[in-house]
Amino acid sequence: MPTIFVDADSCPVKEEIVEIASSHSIQVFFIASYDHHINDNSTTYGCWKYVDTGKEAADLYIMNQAGSGDIVITQDIGLASTLLPRGVTVISPRGSLFEEKDIQTALDLRFLHAKARKKGMYGKGPKPFQTKDRIRFQTELTKILSKFAGI
Repeated sequence: MPTIFVDADSCPVKEEIVEIASSHSIQVFFIASYDHHINDNSTTYGCWKYVDTGKEAADLYIMNQAGSGDIVITQDIGLASTLLPRGVTVISPRGSLFEEKDIQTALDLRFLHAKARKKGMYGKGPKPFQTKDRIRFQTELTKILSKFAGI
């Protein structure tokens, strides 16, 4: 069975991950920086790992721990691009499945947007997280775990 690794610093679907993973008896590791330390995680299923406060510390931990057959939940395109060639399934908190055939385009767009921001051009930012995003995430994660269970 796979292990789920969650880039937990700004993940809005932690409760959904816990619910779905526990129903499939899948181990979950929430990776967060010490800046995002949760004092009361007694109600949370899963193991919390705290890493340095550096910008990429959680990503580096996940890159070093996740392997073929595992599942990573992140919105970080760069992290996804390093994991996909290693056979890791990567899904965003909005329920979008990252795929190798699309990752280069996503990286290119990220670069162009960063370049525009450097020149002082600012977009609207990401769309607000909505209920439909939460539902899409639940549906996609359930599908992924059902495949592993042979359902």
